[in-house]
Amino acid sequence: MQSNEQLLALIENHLAQIEFAAEPELLYAPIGYSLAGGGKRLRPMLTLLGCSLFTDEVQRALPAASAVEVFHNFTLLHDDIMDNAAVRRGKPSVYAKWGQNVAILSGDAMLICAYRLLGEVPPQLLPHILRTFNTMALEVCEGQQYDMDFEQRQKVSVVEYMHMIELKTSALLAGATVIGALLGGASEEDCRKLRRFAVELGLAFQLQDDLLDSYGDQRLGKAIGGDILEGKKTYLMITAMSRAEESARDVLRNAYRDPMLTDAEKIAAVKAIYDRYDIPRLTEQQISLRFERALGILETLSVDPARLEPMREYARGLMGRNK
Repeated sequence: MQSNEQLLALIENHLAQIEFAAEPELLYAPIGYSLAGGGKRLRPMLTLLGCSLFTDEVQRALPAASAVEVFHNFTLLHDDIMDNAAVRRGKPSVYAKWGQNVAILSGDAMLICAYRLLGEVPPQLLPHILRTFNTMALEVCEGQQYDMDFEQRQKVSVVEYMHMIELKTSALLAGATVIGALLGGASEEDCRKLRRFAVELGLAFQLQDDLLDSYGDQRLGKAIGGDILEGKKTYLMITAMSRAEESARDVLRNAYRDPMLTDAEKIAAVKAIYDRYDIPRLTEQQISLRFERALGILETLSVDPARLEPMREYARGLMGRNK
């Protein structure tokens, strides 16, 4: 089996070798710019790791892994338009650099390129892989719409929020993992288990992202408290709203738009309520629950236990855990 570092190198090499047309430049240049922006390559790594659970011939999964990454980057181009985001991965977003119309059309072209890459998978597996990919893609769109809907609602439950992030975040991880497993020769039962593994891992990953946005280190690459300043309904905010008294809920609802407060004061006011109601610890409990559930599902696969270690190691690294 190849190491996770070797798998990542395979992905980067394959992405670098994808050929896009030179003209029209404003259609294709943003695609190369987006894909060269780095990122964790989380989704294609899960595709290769899913494949490697069942075979050492992971190269067979490279076109599909690249398709998943191209699709993911397509969603980011359109997300940045919806969010009016000027920066992506530390540099100007495609939307900021080239404008809205270019970002829309280049994103559309990226989606088509993703399907073209999928066309390179073995013909006998293509129908199943396409069904998996299409389900994944629609679920991501559904999750994004729910997230947008929540912005207009006064009250969102924890159950509704968890369903939204299962669609918006976990679905792509699950689809990527299952596609890799299919290419590795996994049984339907193991594919079902891997889907559930990736869903739980994705939930843990998103909840950790919610927590780090308010309590992380600025060295992680984004300013602390961004979700609070936007008034986003994160797991922390929704849980606090469900536990707080009315006066505290009023602060949670309105601090981010209070013109009398500085940004630092807005963040401090909301975090003081989080701390009062033990929200960080409750969030950490939920993260641990989801993560341990994911690892437990992984252990039930019908493969040699030694083959589980790269996926287990990758999951731990993703969550910043050593054991």
